[in-house]
Amino acid sequence: MENNFILLFLVLFPMAGGVVSYIIGRFNKSARNYAADVVVLAEFAAVLLVFGQSSVFHLNSFCGLGINFESGGIRGVFTVAASFVWLMATFFSAEYFKNYRNRNRYYFFMLVTLGSTMGVFLSSDFFTALIFFEIMSFTSFVLVIHDESPKAQKAAMTYIAVAIIGGMATLAGMFFMYHSAGTLNFSELGKIISADNGKTPYYIYGVLIFTGFGAKAGAFPLHIWLPEAHPAAPAPASAILSCVLTKTGIFGVMALSCQVFMHDARWGMFILSIGTITMFLGAFLAVFSVDLKRTLACSSLSQIGFIMVAIGMSGLLGEENSLAAAGAILHVVNHSVIKLTLFLCAGVVYMNTHKLNLNDIKGWGRDKPLLKFVFLQGLLGIAGIPLWGGYISKTLIHESIVEYIAHGGTHGGLTIFNAVEWIFLISGGLTLAYMTKIFAALFVEKEKSPKKENHSLKNDCYMNKVSSAVLIICALLISVFGIAPHATLDKIAGVSYGFLGSVPPDHSVHYFSLVNLKGAFISVVIGAVVYFVFIKKFLMSKEAGNTVYKDVWPVWLNIENSIYRPVVLKILPTIGYAVAGTLSKALDFTLPSIIDAALTVASFLYSLFENLLLYGLIALVKVIRFMCDVYSYGVQLVLYFLFNYDDISYDGERDFREDAYFSRYSEDKHGEITGFRENLTISLIMFGIGVVCGLVYLII
Repeated sequence: MENNFILLFLVLFPMAGGVVSYIIGRFNKSARNYAADVVVLAEFAAVLLVFGQSSVFHLNSFCGLGINFESGGIRGVFTVAASFVWLMATFFSAEYFKNYRNRNRYYFFMLVTLGSTMGVFLSSDFFTALIFFEIMSFTSFVLVIHDESPKAQKAAMTYIAVAIIGGMATLAGMFFMYHSAGTLNFSELGKIISADNGKTPYYIYGVLIFTGFGAKAGAFPLHIWLPEAHPAAPAPASAILSCVLTKTGIFGVMALSCQVFMHDARWGMFILSIGTITMFLGAFLAVFSVDLKRTLACSSLSQIGFIMVAIGMSGLLGEENSLAAAGAILHVVNHSVIKLTLFLCAGVVYMNTHKLNLNDIKGWGRDKPLLKFVFLQGLLGIAGIPLWGGYISKTLIHESIVEYIAHGGTHGGLTIFNAVEWIFLISGGLTLAYMTKIFAALFVEKEKSPKKENHSLKNDCYMNKVSSAVLIICALLISVFGIAPHATLDKIAGVSYGFLGSVPPDHSVHYFSLVNLKGAFISVVIGAVVYFVFIKKFLMSKEAGNTVYKDVWPVWLNIENSIYRPVVLKILPTIGYAVAGTLSKALDFTLPSIIDAALTVASFLYSLFENLLLYGLIALVKVIRFMCDVYSYGVQLVLYFLFNYDDISYDGERDFREDAYFSRYSEDKHGEITGFRENLTISLIMFGIGVVCGLVYLII
C-alpha cells in the first residue's frame, strides 16, 4: 500500500500552523485568532476527508524503527472526535482569552499539542505512539501552567512529573517487549503473544507500558494530576485535557487490551479492577467537591473508569464482546462531547465571575436560560438518563457485565462481578447526585450578592454569538446521540469493532426496552437518595437564610500530599543518599583496589616473561579500571539527579520556595538569593540528559 501523505499532513500541519499563528500574533492579535480558527477548521476538514479510508504512511528511516501511521476504523473515530473538540475549544478561546496575557504562547502550544495528539491516534505501533505521546505531554504542560498562579504551577508540576515517570515506565516496557517479540506493531504483537504459551513476561511488560498510558488517562493510582490540572488550566484547555488528552491514554490502553492481549481474560481482569476503582473513586470525590471545575475533573476521572470497565469486560467476554467493545468506544465519544459542553459552560461562568466555588457562583445562572439549557443537556447526558447520549454507552457497558454474569463467568467468581455491577450502578447514581448539586447551586439557588459579582448580566451579554453557537452545537449533539442511537452511535461502533477484536452483534440493541431501562432507573433512585439524604443533610447548611456548601473533605486524605510527595521528595532522597554513599565507597575502595592489585601482578609477570598475552591482559585490566572510575562518577551523578539529593550545605532555618517553573531557592532579608537546589522536575530532566551522555560515551 502506497504512503498517504495526508496522514503526515494531519500531524505536521497543526504544528506549522502554531508557528504561523505565533508570528502573526506578534503583529495582530485578531488576525492570530482567525489564523488559529482556520488551522483547526482545515484540520477538521482533512480528518473528515480520510475518515473511513484505510491508508498508511511509513517513514522507515526514522530512528531505526520508523514512524508508522494508519487511518480508518477506530483511529478515524478518535481523530474526528479530537479535531471536533479542538475546533469548538478554539472558537470559544477567542472570547475567553480576550483579557488574558500570553495568548500567543497559548495558541502556539495548543496547536502543537493538536498535531502531536493526531500522531498518537494515527500510530500503528508503540514506538510511534510514544514519540508523539511525549511531545504532547510537554506541550500540554504549558496549557496547564498558563495562568502562572501558584495553584497552576503546583498542578503543572504534578502533571509533568506523572507524565515523565509514566513515560519512563512505558519506555522500559517497550524495550523488554521489543527484545522478546522483535516488534512493537500492535497487531503483530497480538499474534506473537497469542501463540506463546509463556505469557507471564509479556504481562509484566504490558503493565509497564500500561503505566504511562494509564497515567495519562487518569487511572488509579496515577490519577493525582487530573483533579489538580483541570481546575488550574483555563477552561478551553481543561476541555482539551478532559475530552482528548485523557483519550490518548485510553487509546494506548485499548491497543494493549484489544490488540496485544486480545480476548485475554487475565489481562481483562486487571483492567477491570483498575477501572472499577477509578470509576467509583472519581464519583465519590466529586460528591464532596465545592469547586465547579474540580467537580467536573473528578467526574472525568470517574468516566474514564467507566470506559476502562468496558475495556476489561471486552477481554473477559472474549469473542462475544460486542456489547463491551461498543460501550467502550461510544463512551469515549459521549464523554468527549458531554465534557466539552460542561467545561465550556464552566468557562462562561468563570470569565464573567472569576469564581468557581459554589458558594461564590451560587444563583449566577438563574436568569440565563440558554446556559441553563446547555448545562442541563450535559448533566442528563453524563448521568445516563434515557434519550441522552450517555445513557446509550452506559447501558452497553452495564449489559456486558450482566451478560458475563448470566453466562457464569469463571474469573474471580460471580460474587465479584455482582459487586462490580452494583459499584457500576452506585457510581452512576453518584454522578447524578453531584451533577444535581452543581446545577442546583448555579441555576436554582438564589444568588448571594448580585451587585458584588455583577450577576445582573442578561442572557445576551455574558457571552458572544460565537460562544453561544459552540455551546448549542455541543448540547444538540448530546441529544441527537441519545434520541437516534441507531443512526448515529451504532454507526460509530460499527467502524471500531475490528480494532477492538469484536464483530457486530447479530441484532441491534433495544436500548429503550424495560430490561435496559432498569439499570438507569436504579442509578436514578440511588442518585436521588444520595442527593436528598446525604448531600442536602450533611454537605449543605442554612446560614442566615442562605445555603452554604460545606467543604468537609479531610486535608490528610489527599494522596498526593500525604503519600506521593513525601515519598518522592523526602524518603527517596534519603535512600538515594545512602545508596550513593555505599556504592561510592565500595567502588572507590574495594573493586579498584582489587583491580590495582591485579594490574601490579600482571605488570610484574610481564616484566619477567615479556609475553604478548600478558601485555594484552594488562591493557584489558587498565580499561576495566578506567571504566570503574567512569562508573563510580556516573553512579553518583545519576543517583544525585534521580533521587534529588542535594549536597549543598545550608542553614537549616532557610525557607526554600519554588519559583515559577523548575527550581527551589532561598532569599535573605534583602531579597538576595542565598541558596539553590533542583526539584523533581529538573532532576528528572537532568537524569535523562545523564543517561543520554552515558549512551554517547559507550557508543564512542
